[in-house]
Amino acid sequence: MAGESSEYGTDKVFRPRRAPGRERFDRATVHAILDDGYVVHAAFQGADGPEIIPVFYVRDGERVLIHLSAKAGLSLALKRGEAVTLAVTLVDGLILARSAFHHSMNYRSVIVHGKAAELTGEEKARALDLMVERVEQGRSARVRGADPQEMKATAVFAVPLEQVAAKQRSGGPKDDPEDMALPVWAGTVPLELTRGRPIRDLAAESDGVLSD
Repeated sequence: MAGESSEYGTDKVFRPRRAPGRERFDRATVHAILDDGYVVHAAFQGADGPEIIPVFYVRDGERVLIHLSAKAGLSLALKRGEAVTLAVTLVDGLILARSAFHHSMNYRSVIVHGKAAELTGEEKARALDLMVERVEQGRSARVRGADPQEMKATAVFAVPLEQVAAKQRSGGPKDDPEDMALPVWAGTVPLELTRGRPIRDLAAESDGVLSD
């Protein structure tokens, strides 16, 4: 059960098989990757076949929360009890090697398999507040909350962190020994997601504040 161990007891069928040594099952790594991301790709069995869509998410302890239109295909599938696979990938750098074959990326990823539970009532309202807080801390107390019609139009689901695996790569290029003398630049081009300078909406005057 979640919380009883520092590592997830992911079933063998859901464990990565390629590039051994890059997989991670410890909660600290999984949580850190999820907390650095904003978009999860959700794959599911739709009415007309497999589908995948990007969705904003937030981690809430040992579960991932997502919100959707109540009439969206993913919402309808989850309400039918269909399983879902969630994938979060963060790219930290481009790896330029001396050979074409060994070009790569530094990345951190988490994949979660499971079935989602729909949230209602106070739990649903709390989940929506957490999503606003993910955008800016303290914001849920300053903005207008969802009205009854907006709440009805929105579905919120929780996917448990049970069948979960992380995978990551770090370091520079891994060229073959016979290629090391080639006159080709090799190394790492770092990439990172950063918050830019806020641009205020000028549609109306506002006395509101934005946290740093």
